[in-house]
Amino acid sequence: MTQTFPANGVDKQRTQIRHLPKVAPITLAVWTMFSTAVLADESAEKSLPRIEVVGQGAESISRLPGSVSVVTNEAILVNQPLSTQDAIKFVPGVVVREEEGYGFIPNIGMRGLDPNRSQKLLVLEDGVPIAPSLFISNESYYSPRIERMEGIEVLKGAAGLRYGPTTIGGVINYQTKQPENGVRVTAQGGSHGYGLLGLDAGGRTADGKAIGGISMITSQGDGFRNNGFKMEDVVVKGGIAIDERQWLGAKLTYYTNDVNTSYVGLRKNEYRDNPTKNSAKSDYFISDRLSFDINHEIELNSTARLKTLAYWSELQRDYWRRPVLARSADGTTFVACGGGSACMVGAKRTFEMVGIDSRLELNHDSFGIKNESEIGIRLHTESRLNKTVSSFTNENARSGTLTANQDSSANSLALYGQNRFIINERVAITPGMRIESYTQNDRNRLNGISGKSSNTEFVPGIGATWQVSPQAQVFAGAHRGFSPAMMAASIVGGVDQRLGAERSTNLEIGVRGSIDQMRYEVTAFQMDFANQIVNASTSANITQSNAGKTMHQGLEGLLGIDLGKGWGAETNMTYLPVAEYRSDRLGSSANVNGNRLPYAPELVANVALTYKFDLLTTRLSATHVSSQFVDAANTVAASDDGRRGVIPSFTTLNINARYALSKQTSLFATVRNLTDKQYIASRNPDGIFPGAERNFQVGMSHKF
Repeated sequence: MTQTFPANGVDKQRTQIRHLPKVAPITLAVWTMFSTAVLADESAEKSLPRIEVVGQGAESISRLPGSVSVVTNEAILVNQPLSTQDAIKFVPGVVVREEEGYGFIPNIGMRGLDPNRSQKLLVLEDGVPIAPSLFISNESYYSPRIERMEGIEVLKGAAGLRYGPTTIGGVINYQTKQPENGVRVTAQGGSHGYGLLGLDAGGRTADGKAIGGISMITSQGDGFRNNGFKMEDVVVKGGIAIDERQWLGAKLTYYTNDVNTSYVGLRKNEYRDNPTKNSAKSDYFISDRLSFDINHEIELNSTARLKTLAYWSELQRDYWRRPVLARSADGTTFVACGGGSACMVGAKRTFEMVGIDSRLELNHDSFGIKNESEIGIRLHTESRLNKTVSSFTNENARSGTLTANQDSSANSLALYGQNRFIINERVAITPGMRIESYTQNDRNRLNGISGKSSNTEFVPGIGATWQVSPQAQVFAGAHRGFSPAMMAASIVGGVDQRLGAERSTNLEIGVRGSIDQMRYEVTAFQMDFANQIVNASTSANITQSNAGKTMHQGLEGLLGIDLGKGWGAETNMTYLPVAEYRSDRLGSSANVNGNRLPYAPELVANVALTYKFDLLTTRLSATHVSSQFVDAANTVAASDDGRRGVIPSFTTLNINARYALSKQTSLFATVRNLTDKQYIASRNPDGIFPGAERNFQVGMSHKF
């Protein structure tokens, strides 16, 4: 695919995966397979097989003994989110931390867990892990674009045992669009040089037995802090009915993005005087990702169904950064070129992931009652090549001396099973167990030092639902949370640090339902960690390690009301009165016992008012985030370098509008941060990262 936008100085900064196939020929070849299809009657349509963590409709939600949220396609169209992480801000329990402003590097937290790189969540796309690795470094260096999604599923509680690892906070599953008959073109433009072009095309055979589609997005912008980007995202998917009982589907994705972003934020006076300043103009986050997955689904008989997913992905992430020499209230001094120290460092990482996940669904009448069982197995392997390249002469270099070369790998076998005992038409109990066995290997290619770490986790859980009345269902669950220690922490210098996995005991109880024109859900939750691994920042000499015991206790809920005459209101909140250390194991002179965990605001609340009239839909929404600490020492006073100090609370307003000119054509517009509120979004990793200033986008979508 050829990018026709101006380069904004980015093209010459690019690096590519050396053996990466050209995406245009692949796209053309796969699309040709389906382009001969004769469009069929809509009634003949069948969706492509995929893994769903929630399922379709209210009945699927009522079967799950845990808190569930679904962001529908209608909500995406109305809210016009800028990214996938922007789209889930209205999900109870979620806190999002902005970084570069467009969600390219997502930072999503759940129920008080640190949102840094979304490390505490399992993030999927159509059931496939999208983090570059699960056991080496569960960091989200990549996020698919919201423009090619038709929905988002968010699952918390004991039901998450069906997936893993790292489901303590929950599971997020992005659902890509099912191919549509026809061609749709979308164009957007807006603040800070933002531009986007999108194409969705699809077709099926007259008998409905073959279906295919393509989604292509190209976008660029100058960035909210003069940190431009240039992105392409392409998805080709299709499937065929082997017979009346089974479908086979395949999906190919290609993504590339160059973002002028950095670990280095603003210092105290920089933020006050020039909050849109880019203080690290030479730093670039460059990523290329290619993935392929195959889904097979077969109905063995009227009571049994087998779903099998095979997946592969490769991601190259090059992060080019100028080393910091000094920090002051007025700015950052970088290492100068020509001396004895490196003035440009490239952290070049290549990840590869392969796996197969098969799950058998059974309905049976054992024990004299109705039962619904699911049994599964997953084989997974991954690798990471981690190189550091340093230049001493050129601050814009993309090559240099090899100063680090680390080779890591991990293998895992997961077994899981659950059985939903349907006691009667109102009560169901669902016990389950997941066994996750994994081995991590690490080798320093420069000095030959290697290390190995192995672990097997037994993760039990039980949940229950009780349909108290047609208007109310009570659900409750208890399960053991588990997240493997990442490679950088578990093996250091070839030595197994015996950090062990993060383990917690998770409890929740809630009620959900609808009354007339009102829908609601309220959930009380507790996560009691025996061992939480945290990155506690640089305050009081605290570094990343076992934090020991921590406690999270809170309440989350949502309420939606149809007010009549086209008006509707929606609100949700997460109240987290307890998110604190319960021991002092951070190895510092400071006693953090009782201190609040970093990036765990006590209150996150959203409220929206929607009005629909004929072909027009408008929405006014507000988001409030209370104050947050950024370190384990709970430092209040702002430091000159911007890295420490409380983050004050903030409230932002957005307004959206969508107008359907016809069945084929829609116009839409949005203004974010309507009042132009200046606020601090983060002080991590190194300085102040401001929230996005007031900005707008306008666009049009037309289907041929």
